[in-house]
Amino acid sequence: PPDTPTDFSCQTQDMRRVTCTWSQGGDTYLYGSNLPKYTLSEGLSQKMVPCTVSCSEQCSCSWDIDHQRIYNITVTVENPLGKKTATDVFDLTHRIYPAAPFQLWEKCTDTEITLYWKQQNKEIELFCQTEVLQPDGKVQLHNSSNTQLSYASITLGGLQPYTEYTARVHCGAAKHFWRWSEWSEARTIRTMESTPSGKLDIWREITPVLGGRNVTLFWKKAPSFRANGRNISYEVTWEKVEDGSKPESISFSSNYNSTSISIDKHSYRITIMAKNNVNYSLPSVLIIPRATGNKQKIIEALLCSFLVTEELKEERVNGTDGGIFISWKPRHIYDSYIIDWCNFPMLQPCDLQWERFGPNTSSALINSGAFVPGVRYSFRIYGSVADRASLLEKKTGYLKELPPLRSPTVKKVELTSNTVTVSWDFHLTNESGFVRGYHVYVSPVQEDCRLKGSKKHVLPDDSVLCKYTIENPEEKRYTVKHLLPNTKYKLVVTAYTSAGETLIDNFRYVDTPLNSNMLYLLVLLVIVPSLVAALCHWKIKWVKECCCPVIPSPNKSKALSFKEFKIGPEKVLKISDCIPDVLDVDNKGEAQKV
Repeated sequence: PPDTPTDFSCQTQDMRRVTCTWSQGGDTYLYGSNLPKYTLSEGLSQKMVPCTVSCSEQCSCSWDIDHQRIYNITVTVENPLGKKTATDVFDLTHRIYPAAPFQLWEKCTDTEITLYWKQQNKEIELFCQTEVLQPDGKVQLHNSSNTQLSYASITLGGLQPYTEYTARVHCGAAKHFWRWSEWSEARTIRTMESTPSGKLDIWREITPVLGGRNVTLFWKKAPSFRANGRNISYEVTWEKVEDGSKPESISFSSNYNSTSISIDKHSYRITIMAKNNVNYSLPSVLIIPRATGNKQKIIEALLCSFLVTEELKEERVNGTDGGIFISWKPRHIYDSYIIDWCNFPMLQPCDLQWERFGPNTSSALINSGAFVPGVRYSFRIYGSVADRASLLEKKTGYLKELPPLRSPTVKKVELTSNTVTVSWDFHLTNESGFVRGYHVYVSPVQEDCRLKGSKKHVLPDDSVLCKYTIENPEEKRYTVKHLLPNTKYKLVVTAYTSAGETLIDNFRYVDTPLNSNMLYLLVLLVIVPSLVAALCHWKIKWVKECCCPVIPSPNKSKALSFKEFKIGPEKVLKISDCIPDVLDVDNKGEAQKV
C-alpha cells in the first residue's frame, strides 16, 4: 500500500492561484496501471480540485481559485493494495508566498545606495528584507515595507566611499506573514568617490653628505587611511622652516612608496599627501632639524630632546614564537613612539619598516613575514613630539638564535711539557646568534681524556674529550694544564650561542716536549759520567800518571811543604832538615828516570 503523504501544505503567490505540495512516500513496487494515483478534494464545497498532479522530488498541484478564502484540502493516494490521505485547512490570506523581486537598479552617492526593484504582487502589501554583503565578508540585513507601488526601494546608509557592495532582496506578506519569497538576483554596486580620509603614515632616514643631507622618505597607508577613489597619487612637498622660501614638490603614482631628496643643513618641513580624482587627503608632516651645531640650535635641540650626549649602546632583545619583543623606557614629553628596522639587513636597500605607537605604550611585539631564524635584526626607538623625532634607544636581537656558522680560527699554539696555550680569532658580528663564549676540547690521541679541572664530553663515536668553557666572548686565549710530557694531543676550539655550538671537527694535533728538569737530571746522571769515562779511557796513561803515579813527584809531595830551597827549577831537600825513617836507594836506571 502507499505511504501517507507528508509535508502537505498549500499556498498562493497572487491570491489567484493555489499550489499544494507534498512529499511522496517510499516505493510500492507496483508498476503500470497499479502505480499510486493522487486526487485532491475540497471539503467545504465537497468538490474535486481541478488540477493535474506532477511528481519529481516533490509532488505538486496548482489550480485557479474564485473568491473563496477558507479551504479544507485533502490529498488522497491510492493503489490496489490501499489508500492514504493528508489534509490541510487554511485561510488563503495567511498562505501568501510572494514571487521574488526582479529588475533591480540603484542610485549612489559616496556613502549611500538607494536600491530599487519591481514586484509582481502589486495589490499585496509586502515586507522586504535586503541583504548587503560587506567588503570584509560580513552580512548586514535591512528591513523595509512596501507601499504597494509598482516598484519598491530602500536606502542603505553609512557606507564607505568607492567600495563595492553586493545586495539582494526577498519579501514576505506584511500581514499574516507565511514565508519569504525566493531571493532576487544579486547586484554588485560601487559607491561614488570621495576625498581620501585619514592621513598617510610617513617616516624618514637621514644620511649626512658633504654640504647637506640625503633624506629618504617612506609612506604607507595608516589603519585609519582610506583612498576613497581611484587614480591615487602622492605629492611630496618640502620647504625651509626658518626663511619661508618657496616650497618644492614632486608627485608620484600609486606604485611608489618612497623617494629621496637632498637638502642643505637648514631645518625643513616635509609634507606628504594622497590625492584621488576628488581631492587631497590631510597632510602628514615631518620636521627635519637643522644640522649645524651653533649655540641657538643646540638650545632648540635640547628643548626638542634631539641632543645626544653619548653614543647609544645596543641592548639585546629576545625573539618569541610570535616575533621579537621590544620594550623601552617611556618619556612623558612624547606624543608617540616609532620603531624602525630592516626586513633584510644584509641587502641594500634593506626594506626599511616602521610601526607607530601611542604615548602610553612602552613595549611591542614586532613581527614580520620576512623575519627568519639566524638573522640579526636591529631596532631603533624614536620619540616624536610636534612632528619632530628623537632617537631614544637601540635594540638588537634574533627571531630565533642558531649555532654559529663557522668555527674560530686557531692562530697560535704555545707548548710546554705539561701545558698548551691556544689563541684564536673570531669575529662576533654577523653571526647566527649572540656568541656567549667558547669551548676548548683536548684529548690524547691514543686514549680518552681525564685531565684535572675539565668536564667530560662524549662524541657520537663514544670517544671522550676534555672540555673547557670560556664564558667571555672577548677572551680568545686559553691555557690547558696538567698535560703529560712527550705526548701527542688533539685540540679544537668552538664558539657557542644559546642554540648550540659549532661542529667539533678539524682537530689540530700537537706534541708536548720532554720535561726540562728531567732532561737536566738525565744529563747529570748519564751524559756527564759517560763523557768523563770516555775521556778517562782515552787518556788512561795520563790519568794514571797524574792521579796514581808509580813514583810520586817530589815537587808534589807534602814532604816539601817546608820552606823551599831551589837549585834551578827543582826543589831540594836538605838531609839536615829532616830525619827519614827509611832510606832506600834505587838502581841507577830508575834514579835517572826520576
